[in-house]
Amino acid sequence: MHYDFDQPPERRDTDSFKWARYAGRDVLPMWVADMEFAAPPEVLNALRRRLDHGVLGYAQPGAALNEAVCAALQRDHGWAVEPDWLVWLPGVVPGMAACCRIAGEAGDEVLTSPPIYHHFLHIAQPAGRSLLSVPLRRDQSGEYGFDLDALRAAIGPRTRLLLLCNPHNPVGRVYRREELRALLELCAEHDLLICSDEIHCDLVLDQRARHLPSALVLPEYAGRMITLMAASKTYNLAGMNCAFAVIADARLRRRVRETCKGVLPMINALGLVASEAAYRDGEPWRRALLDYLRGNRALIEAELGGVAGIELLPTEATYLAWLKVDSLGIDDPVGFFERAGVGLSGGAQFGDGDYLRLNFACSRGMLGEALGRMRRALDAG
Repeated sequence: MHYDFDQPPERRDTDSFKWARYAGRDVLPMWVADMEFAAPPEVLNALRRRLDHGVLGYAQPGAALNEAVCAALQRDHGWAVEPDWLVWLPGVVPGMAACCRIAGEAGDEVLTSPPIYHHFLHIAQPAGRSLLSVPLRRDQSGEYGFDLDALRAAIGPRTRLLLLCNPHNPVGRVYRREELRALLELCAEHDLLICSDEIHCDLVLDQRARHLPSALVLPEYAGRMITLMAASKTYNLAGMNCAFAVIADARLRRRVRETCKGVLPMINALGLVASEAAYRDGEPWRRALLDYLRGNRALIEAELGGVAGIELLPTEATYLAWLKVDSLGIDDPVGFFERAGVGLSGGAQFGDGDYLRLNFACSRGMLGEALGRMRRALDAG
């Protein structure tokens, strides 16, 4: 089946959160992480069938949904997950919030490594926990990785939880087995609970890399591991508010469920339908999407790779380019490019103001226009 990513739906003057930021302005939104593409037709057809049924009452995850997820995890990641390990949630961020609440007690520490998805930097405080932030480091080749020495030095007697992001948003890394093993062994040494956000696991662009679920790296530590996933980023279903946690340990599952009870809403019926169809029938669309995103990534490399003052880091996974722009000598790079007609995410919200994040999950034409605007603005000074 042919999937056309060159002609996405028009989103101007709709309820789009992404486009509303620049309503009435000629600014192309390349910021928040949702794609311009319509959801897979297999998903849309499943939703139409549910709407034709006509009843949109309370719903719960069924056996077919759990089986579709487990089959996809086995097929794509070699991960044998039992259906009863799944805990359904109204989003990955609420799952992170629940993990903060079950880790230790008020005043204890939550550890993470920026630059990282901005919710990681703010999720501990509402739970009464303190954030312990140990930045990633870049090696001599420029590649990001964990600073194990700094992590070891920072972990204290009240550190209870590691919030991990793999693949890492916004730096685009797919962590390898030896990196994850070293990190998890450090966590085991200090008896930390681990919450691993793996929402971008099905968006690996580098064909030499493969996502490895953190829970498979140190199987004997699975009893302290919570893995968060969703179909939302891969299949552009973010507005459906449907995600899940994989938790092998029954006691840990029970603690998460009890923490969520009465606080988080039930999963909406259409989110469950969409997720089942995505995991069961969406693989051909996903493969076509990855090919298209690789082409977009190549366009960014061709257009910005040689621009003085911009360092373009490799994007192994996600559809988010991480651009180092401090050498441009521009005080406000977000505002500079907005005035040029391109809306980007500022790196400061992720923990490093020397960078910008660019969402390239859009048509080739839209991306080419955005990159052209950026280059023309820089040429004009």
